[in-house]
Amino acid sequence: MRRHDRPNGNSAADRANRTRLTDGQVLKRLLPYLWPAGQPAMKLRVVLALLFLAVAKGANVTVPIWYKGAVDALSGNGLAQAAAANPAVAIPIGFILAYGLARVLSLAFGELRDAIFERVSQRAMRVAALNVFRHLHALSLRFHLERQTGGLSRVVERGTKAIDSLLSTSLFNVLPTLLEILLVTGILWKLFDFRFAAVTFGTVALYIGYTITVTNWRTRIRRSMLDADTSANAKAIDTLLNYETVKYFGNELFEANRYDKALRVYEDAAVRTQASLSLLNIGQGIIIAVGVVAVMWMAATGIIKGQLTIGDFVLVNTYLLQLYQPLNIFGFVYRGIRESLNDMERMFELLTVDREVEDKPGAPALVTAGAAIRFRDVHFAYDKRRPILKGIDFTVPAGRTVAVVGPTGAGKSTLSRLLYRFYDVTGGAVEIDDQDVRQVSQASLRAAIGIVPQDTVLFNDTIRYNIAYGRVDASEAELERVAAAAQILDFIKALPDGWNTMVGERGLKLSGGEKQRVAIARTLLKDPPILILDEATSALDTHTEREIQAALTDAARGRSTLVIAHRLSTVVDADEIIVLDAGQIVERGNHAALLAQGGAYAALWARQQEGVNRAETKLEA
Repeated sequence: MRRHDRPNGNSAADRANRTRLTDGQVLKRLLPYLWPAGQPAMKLRVVLALLFLAVAKGANVTVPIWYKGAVDALSGNGLAQAAAANPAVAIPIGFILAYGLARVLSLAFGELRDAIFERVSQRAMRVAALNVFRHLHALSLRFHLERQTGGLSRVVERGTKAIDSLLSTSLFNVLPTLLEILLVTGILWKLFDFRFAAVTFGTVALYIGYTITVTNWRTRIRRSMLDADTSANAKAIDTLLNYETVKYFGNELFEANRYDKALRVYEDAAVRTQASLSLLNIGQGIIIAVGVVAVMWMAATGIIKGQLTIGDFVLVNTYLLQLYQPLNIFGFVYRGIRESLNDMERMFELLTVDREVEDKPGAPALVTAGAAIRFRDVHFAYDKRRPILKGIDFTVPAGRTVAVVGPTGAGKSTLSRLLYRFYDVTGGAVEIDDQDVRQVSQASLRAAIGIVPQDTVLFNDTIRYNIAYGRVDASEAELERVAAAAQILDFIKALPDGWNTMVGERGLKLSGGEKQRVAIARTLLKDPPILILDEATSALDTHTEREIQAALTDAARGRSTLVIAHRLSTVVDADEIIVLDAGQIVERGNHAALLAQGGAYAALWARQQEGVNRAETKLEA
């Protein structure tokens, strides 16, 4: 049976950065999903499936024996003797009925096996995918920033499908076939002589050895195809996610050529892979043909010499056909096993990635009273060779607003990531109500913080879903309340589909201001004691910014608020303003005091005001 290879996702970079698992380690990780602790019903299904498999295979092996009996009974002296003894020819009828019953039993128990085991297989796929999904969400932000989403999703998708593929090919194909080979070899030896058994077994051994050798060689060839497939897939996803950017710069042709280049690499690799597959198929066909001819020749010779009957010839022929039919797809099965093990290896290797940020054993929940925030002599670097924050020390008093400003690259947004504990500080501490964020559980920490980011990314779902994401069990009245507070309720009601309006991929169907209002609404719904406004209006026009700023001011009321801003006009009412430059605090104070100092803040304010004045002059003109 001819089979074609399918591509699989794996990049060279991924292979270089991961901890490789052996086949044994992969199977060891798979076993708990097939034999789950505390689930006797699943274990019973496994036992029954194996029992049905044995019955089906046992019945199948007897089929040629009943066939031989019927042929011998209906041929030559056998038929004459049977007719003389009983005109109804009872013996052939018995063989025929036994033949039919054996085939029915083999088919029925095979189907029962599949039906019983399907729940085990699907449950294993579901639980494995869920475990990987949870682990990916538990990994650090650094991990996700360094990985391509397209390649990662393909690894998980292929890994879960590989579980079902491995079970169907190995447990219910390879093992039964090997068992049948042993049974048939023994039967041929017992009924005839060792030559039949030796040729049959030798042919099978040569076939399996050739298949494994060539397939292992082909695996090296296939890797280039797998790398090319992942690369092309990642490029396609990347360019589609950046659809607007492509349009802004008119780079459709450039992106098409870039994608086509990746596809050409895959095309060449796929051609080489198919050529090696053809070589494998030809070799397998020759080995099987030689084995069949040799055994049939011996059987025919035995008949001519009067040592064997026509029924013996039929028996040998039937066994060979019955044996070589599943063996004929052994190459495909072995390739499937190798691919499945490789796919599962990549998926399970994700579970070996250490969590950069982890709760300490028995970490308590964060307890907030006033939710005062303290950055205590904080040092941090994404790369040790390039420090980002150097001795940052300031406090956000309970219920007050502190703004952090400074030039691009000063380390402002890093503060919010440290407060959320997406990363751990390399020196100093981040504290909330005198509790080091490293000592409390991440879930309780993040439950106490809400954020309105600069670039709000929405789920490709309804407006209702995206706002309710702040608290998934919120009532309709609560949704309307926060939407009104974020000044987006009227907009929602004016839409043809209202709350059920789809926002598109990453929220592309909404304007920047509308997306920010959705972000504000879902943060208000979460109702956290701590609020982070991370350049929440920097991407908006002046008019929209003023409207959003009013909603943000209302949202910050009564909360400990950390404002990270580029436009100084948005922080003039802050209780304190921290000026960062090159990862250090260079000035601090309120708006009036900083202007009076005539330092970095005053200079930045002057430049921004000059830009605003020029813009207003142009509008008036």
